[in-house]
Amino acid sequence: MTRSIVPDYSVTASFATENAEDSSDDDLDSLPAAFPSASDQPLAEGASVVPVNTPLVTTLPDALAGERLDKALASCFPEYSRSRLQAWVEDGRVTLNGETAKVRQKVAGGEAVVITPAALPEQLAFAPEPVPLDVLYEDTTLAVFNKPAGLVVHPAAGNWSGTLLNGLLHRYGQSAADLPRAGIVHRLDKETSGLMVVARTLIAQTDLVRQLQARSVKRHYAALVWGRPALRTVVDAPIGRDPRERTRMAVVQGQGGKPARTRVVTVASAEWEGSPVSLVLCSLDTGRTHQIRVHLSHLGHSLLGDPLYKPRHKRPSLPGGFARQALHAWRLGLIHPEDDSAMHWQAPLPDDMRELMAALGLEFDFTTLPDSLDDFFPA
Repeated sequence: MTRSIVPDYSVTASFATENAEDSSDDDLDSLPAAFPSASDQPLAEGASVVPVNTPLVTTLPDALAGERLDKALASCFPEYSRSRLQAWVEDGRVTLNGETAKVRQKVAGGEAVVITPAALPEQLAFAPEPVPLDVLYEDTTLAVFNKPAGLVVHPAAGNWSGTLLNGLLHRYGQSAADLPRAGIVHRLDKETSGLMVVARTLIAQTDLVRQLQARSVKRHYAALVWGRPALRTVVDAPIGRDPRERTRMAVVQGQGGKPARTRVVTVASAEWEGSPVSLVLCSLDTGRTHQIRVHLSHLGHSLLGDPLYKPRHKRPSLPGGFARQALHAWRLGLIHPEDDSAMHWQAPLPDDMRELMAALGLEFDFTTLPDSLDDFFPA
């Protein structure tokens, strides 16, 4: 039995109400073990169920005589917001006694109303789109992509189209539609670039998630930060929702925080207009929302360009107007689900980060790093 890629709006869940602009750094918290598929995705919070192509028909009560049409419609169809009803009127989707209606016209009562609902953006979200994908590796079991900054991984409120998931449905067709989340097993923030693995079979998807949970997937990042962190650092600090600002995550003690561990090595430093800057390499032992950004900010070394986790003190403007968190998922290693072979891939820094490094005077040759990084990062 195949899964439909058309969302089922009868369910209620929280995924679509998450912060869509910054979904998460390899966040397993928001990828439940049940693997909800595209057909399981809910409406955004407060949205209404709209039966597309099914007309809504009613007769206006006499008691509404003299009311504006939009107010009368809101009274008759309380399950839809007034702004949505107004939009349908303005789009010519509402008739009174067979005549196209106008938003501000008065009603007399007794008119026959017919509304032809329009599909909501979220109802069209889980559909194939020709999103350009940079494929580094591909076989019948899995694929590895180099995600550019600016690409959202999964549809959610504010980003219902043009996502990696839409591109996967376009590239792999029904085989992706049959998989929960089209095979996605981990995510990156919208403005974080770099490597992601996607499963192409249910067996591979289950295996890859288990590898992520067992920490056998090796995820290494390159980040540009303010200051000069210690040469080798392990940040072992729980992360949870910031109690003072719900759009942010923070190091949170007690029940509100989940274990999070990041290993950091500083490989280059320089000065930019009197402020030290550094290139650090990070290894993730866990996958919490915004983990690297939160941990480095907690150390006092916020990422360059990060709009959410800014330094406590004012810093000079970055060259070239660089305006995203300078974070790149540079290297990915895993055990192939089919033959148990160890595999790894590398994605060079994107142009914007290389240009920023050059402008800041930061230099580092990634080719000098060993094939195995097990001993490179602190334990």
